[in-house]
Amino acid sequence: MIDDVATDGNTGSEKSRPSPVRRTRRVRMTGKERREQLLDIGRTLFADKGFEGTSVEEIAARAGVSKPVVYEHFGGKEGLYAVVVDREMRQLLDMVTSALTAGHPRELLEQAAFALLDYIETYTDGFRILVRDSPVAQSTGTFASLISDIATQVEDILGLEFKARGFDPKLAPLYAQALVGMVALTGQWWLDVRKPKKAEVAAHLVNLCWHGLENLEAKPRLIGHRKN
Repeated sequence: MIDDVATDGNTGSEKSRPSPVRRTRRVRMTGKERREQLLDIGRTLFADKGFEGTSVEEIAARAGVSKPVVYEHFGGKEGLYAVVVDREMRQLLDMVTSALTAGHPRELLEQAAFALLDYIETYTDGFRILVRDSPVAQSTGTFASLISDIATQVEDILGLEFKARGFDPKLAPLYAQALVGMVALTGQWWLDVRKPKKAEVAAHLVNLCWHGLENLEAKPRLIGHRKN
């Protein structure tokens, strides 16, 4: 699709002769370029106002197009939101997966923590969108499902560590969820305060994770009265 262009002119006259019409033409966007523009605008608005607070009218107005152009590309606000969320989820997963390259488990924890904090720092709008609930979350995925996907990347690493230390490797998924969830929620808090610095946040997170794992009990037991 190629968008319509606007023209303007001067219709004044000099004596009895009309002056020549001056026309200005905007550079036309291809369908692909317009789609990317709408995604960028939608991403900014969804991060700032949320799904409910964002309208197709505002998206179209910021893009300088009519509402049908938005519907033609995405079928509506829900379709645009779904594409934005999918892109952000893939971006974060790719960053975490590619970051896990070290051989030592503690350094792997550092890499995972840095990957998430890097994403929050670089793609702040995307992270704000991912941690918000929306009516279309069931079809596009939720932050909880994203954390689960990231935990799966850590699960195998923990499983090997558990086995080497004589622990039950079947518990690795539980610990992976706990560790990744802790980093993610801390990152959500850090998004607003931005203190202390990123490296210090990562160091404290790994400090808690690593020393907790280092002194892990093979068969932990409750010390209170409640047993179920």
